[in-house]
Amino acid sequence: MPEEQLVKKPRSFFIKVKCSGCGNEQIIFSAASRTVHCLACNQVLAESGSSRIRAVAKIIKAHL
Repeated sequence: MPEEQLVKKPRSFFIKVKCSGCGNEQIIFSAASRTVHCLACNQVLAESGSSRIRAVAKIIKAHL
């Protein structure tokens, strides 16, 4: 009988955010290494941190 292997839950995930400037909804990565800008109006959506981003825009949904 094969031995069961447990798979660790990933520590990073995708986040759907809404730009406060133009209302554009965009999916960003929680462990982005750079500042994330809106693709429509170039406003900052999230700033990079040590290992996670700090969301500036409104978070709609986290895709775990």
